[in-house]
Amino acid sequence: MVRAVFFDLDGTLADTAPDLGGALNRLLAEEGRPPLPLERLRPHVSRGARGMLGVGFGLSPEDGSYLELQRRFLDFYEGALCEGTALFPGMEEVLRRLDATGIPWGIVTNKSQRFTNAVAEGLGLRHRAAGLVCGDTCPRPKPHPLPILMACALAGTAPEAALYVGDDRRDIEAGRAAGTLAIAASWGYLDDDAAIESWAADRIVGHPLELLDLI
Repeated sequence: MVRAVFFDLDGTLADTAPDLGGALNRLLAEEGRPPLPLERLRPHVSRGARGMLGVGFGLSPEDGSYLELQRRFLDFYEGALCEGTALFPGMEEVLRRLDATGIPWGIVTNKSQRFTNAVAEGLGLRHRAAGLVCGDTCPRPKPHPLPILMACALAGTAPEAALYVGDDRRDIEAGRAAGTLAIAASWGYLDDDAAIESWAADRIVGHPLELLDLI
């Protein structure tokens, strides 16, 4: 019996691509470069600033100009991080069902607390969630299991009685390592070369409402 459900944030619980993409395009404009369409950016959103700067500028964290562009990108994002962001269709119904049945749920993300708390507040989720475990909450982020284990502790639930839902291979690796059921969300920000079937998820779901069959 499922006693708790935890979600990745970007690409699983919420569609944050419009605001992350908007921040990148503002940075591109400032650098005299043309904007990129959202559909080109969407597959890279789960990797945060690294993904955005990679697709926008062809940079990796090892490049000399990366840190300065990252700082400016994150400043743009912080200034408008809940304008286009919204829960994925059907997700609010899932959360209401969890609330109604008394099953705690929470967010486990590699996004830093600086942004996660603000997004959760903007979506009206911060005080509904049993816990928010961010990329800088624990010494090790996903795919290490520690963030999910911390979320289970906050909810007072054994990992084997919990679901973890995510749209990235790291999420499935973290969920399995923590001992939860690991559910792959195929509606998320899958990379162009992602083979979701190879992630060894316990289940692949194509729409948030399918999660209701697992609760």
